[in-house]
Amino acid sequence: MPNRPILVFDVNETLLDLNHLCPIFGNIFGDPAVMRDWFAQLILYSQTLTITGLQSDFATLAVAVLRMTGDIRNVTVTKQHSEMLRHAIGTMPAHPDAAAALGHLREQGFRMVTLTNSPLSDGPSALDRSGLSGFFEASFSVQPTGCFKPVPRTYQLVADRLAVSPRELCLVACHVWDTIGMQAMGGKGALVTHGANAPLVVPGVPQPDVVASDLSALAREMVTTWGRA
Repeated sequence: MPNRPILVFDVNETLLDLNHLCPIFGNIFGDPAVMRDWFAQLILYSQTLTITGLQSDFATLAVAVLRMTGDIRNVTVTKQHSEMLRHAIGTMPAHPDAAAALGHLREQGFRMVTLTNSPLSDGPSALDRSGLSGFFEASFSVQPTGCFKPVPRTYQLVADRLAVSPRELCLVACHVWDTIGMQAMGGKGALVTHGANAPLVVPGVPQPDVVASDLSALAREMVTTWGRA
């Protein structure tokens, strides 16, 4: 099916449940909702490093932003807190409907890979531990580019490894900045909101080709949009 894209799944929050981290922020700050502020700042500063040509890995940056959040809120972030966060990030569970959604897409003949800001792991990754890695023909990290998404070379890395054009890819994510990144290169975008995100409606900015509230609904919409096997 020539118009059917290869699906490139983001991992953190898209496939794995970021709310798994909330108890840590409740423990440190007395408010689990601080997790959302921390994650927004993590994305902001990952993109800042890329724009300025500076480098770090995502895991190191995640802990640094945790400490920064503590400084802003006058809360001491200890080494134990940092280790708790690292462990929790590495053990995030899959969203409850993720396996069924991916299984449906595989049955319908979609090719699927992942692309994450997280660094490569010497041992099992969070995706491995979640039980989802077997659904994908390959898993990619932005790490070799020295940049974080949505810089174009991160998506081009996937296209090059798969020997296709970015136009043949669809970025599947819970973050519209991620879908915009792929769509700006001529590819497609599929947004799963998980009740935490929404499309960004701005003239001249591409809208996701498919939008749904959960992965099961998104899988059905993608099959409807790009055809059954």
